Amino acid sequence: MTAARRQRRQVVLLRPVPGRTVIHQLWAGSKLAIVAGIGVLLTFYPGWVPIGAVALLVTVAAGLAHIPRGVLPGIPRWLWLLLLLGAVTAAFAGGSPVIAIGSAEVGLGGLLNFLRITALSIVLLGLGAMVSWTTNVAEVAPAVATLGRPLRLLRVPVDDWAVALALALRAFPMLIDEFRVLYAARRLRPADADRSRRRWAVELIDLLAAAITVALRRADEMGDAITARGGAGQISALPSRPRRRDWVALAVVIAVCGTALALELTILGTSGMRR
Repeated sequence: MTAARRQRRQVVLLRPVPGRTVIHQLWAGSKLAIVAGIGVLLTFYPGWVPIGAVALLVTVAAGLAHIPRGVLPGIPRWLWLLLLLGAVTAAFAGGSPVIAIGSAEVGLGGLLNFLRITALSIVLLGLGAMVSWTTNVAEVAPAVATLGRPLRLLRVPVDDWAVALALALRAFPMLIDEFRVLYAARRLRPADADRSRRRWAVELIDLLAAAITVALRRADEMGDAITARGGAGQISALPSRPRRRDWVALAVVIAVCGTALALELTILGTSGMRR
């Protein structure tokens, strides 16, 4: 039971969740542009309203894409303890707003900033995970080549960058699986009585050598497959362009983010300055 539960709670990234929803059918370039735009927005205006608006967009997109709960990774206990320690440490910084507890005054500014940064990190991770769960890796390289087409006028090797990105995204899940196999094989070995530092160093070197060997073997197999399919240039040569649904999605994201930014800079920002 425990092993099966751990297997279901593993991190699932760079592997799209099967489906034919409207989110799956969006152009990969639109998703990348949305992520880039939201990243710029949250970089310059990391307020509660923009964070909440992006979290709402991610939640709605996850519902439309029918993302199951099983793809969400389990949170280890040490991470909860680390967050608790960070919250307690940040609370000592004080700052406004200040609340009165009896005869003492406690500033919540540091704690609220920590919570805001934590929420921002969770939202950005969820945004990237949504793109990973709804986008085929083969669609990324043509989309990057299309988005970077204006840079070709400056003699920027956009196609080469797109191919390198596509190969990295394809190799990452395979290497993760290979490393999991190596780790499982290492755990099946009988325990060694010699637990000295030298023994640990030797085992670490053996694991690194095995990992490098596996990576080279996978790279050789991928190179043969690419050559058989016409070369690396075919990876970014597929036709890729936005459709009507992509413009609708971009309009919705711009409207939601623009409204959140306007509220952050006008009504809510003015009320915060008055307090």
